[in-house]
Amino acid sequence: MLSRLRPLLWPTLFVLLAAGLYNTRIKREMVDFDVYRTAAERARHAEPLYREADGHYQFKYLPAFALAMVPFALVDREAAKAMWFALCAGLLTAFIRWCIAGLPERRRSESILIALTALFMIKFYAHELTLGQTNIVLGTLLVGGLLAAQVDQPVLAGILMGAAAFIKPYALLMLPWLAISYGPAAAVSSVVVLLGGLVVPAAVYGWNGNVHLLVEWFQTVTGSTSANLLGADNVSLAAMWAKWLGAGTTATAISTVTTGLVLGVVALVWLRRREIANPDYLEFALLMLVVPLLSPQGWDYVLLLGTPAVVLLFDRWADVSKPWRIFTAAALCLMGLTIFDLMGRRLYGEFMALSLISVAALAAAAAIVHLRWKAIS
Repeated sequence: MLSRLRPLLWPTLFVLLAAGLYNTRIKREMVDFDVYRTAAERARHAEPLYREADGHYQFKYLPAFALAMVPFALVDREAAKAMWFALCAGLLTAFIRWCIAGLPERRRSESILIALTALFMIKFYAHELTLGQTNIVLGTLLVGGLLAAQVDQPVLAGILMGAAAFIKPYALLMLPWLAISYGPAAAVSSVVVLLGGLVVPAAVYGWNGNVHLLVEWFQTVTGSTSANLLGADNVSLAAMWAKWLGAGTTATAISTVTTGLVLGVVALVWLRRREIANPDYLEFALLMLVVPLLSPQGWDYVLLLGTPAVVLLFDRWADVSKPWRIFTAAALCLMGLTIFDLMGRRLYGEFMALSLISVAALAAAAAIVHLRWKAIS
């Protein structure tokens, strides 16, 4: 009887914890969800989505996402918040479990990997849920795409990863990898979903209105990038160099070169896949980890996308040398255990101002690359 109930232990504990947090704190927050719901209300009436008057809480997603959020605009605000939180909390359990399910040749038990991953990533999960953000939905779609690809369903993989781009455009980074690794079927299905998602808002706004929205979206995203580079929670490479050197052409040039180097390393990792029986998971995990570093508006909580990388590093812990274990432990501790409530405002502020979390994420990425170089994964 006990063995039958054991699989329910983690979900039950999480549901109880999530419900307690929501009732005591989170329902008073979720400011980003309010942005999505406002955009959905505007989309219902074919009103402009991108408004400078919204200030910091300007809507920056593609128009199709506003339409997808319309169901949450059909109920009152508090009910909509509770529904969104329940959806994201439920998807978080699926996200973590799917990250573990997709891991080939697993060494450690699911329970151990869940516990270690939750411990080192909980600050990102908590921040995400408190804001009412969308990265859990994004991550679940992307991992779902990986699982589909692993069971020879490239069309479904392409559909899921293409749809993820409307949650956050940096999901587009996954599509070249998917297309090269899984062929034309995955590529075509992704393109069809992308084109369909770009066209769908025309049903509400008309063709010209939709084109105008897409132009406004692009202007909003690109126009707000430089203003956010020096934000304390921005962990992107562009922000890292801007904090170190000051915002300007020098920092921009160096961050561009650094971005190119990171993408070059990702390509080299892919080229060494022939030495591995099941190479996909590591490549996917590496891409997920570097997404918030490559996006100029990569906020710290977006590092929750590094969950597959953390799962992989803990699972292959015994396969690397002691120096690499120390290096990996330092990177993961610096990235995941540096918590505001423990460090205090001043120390945490200095930590983020120095972009040390970005350095830690790069170090974790280096540990992933090491696994491929040693043909461990």
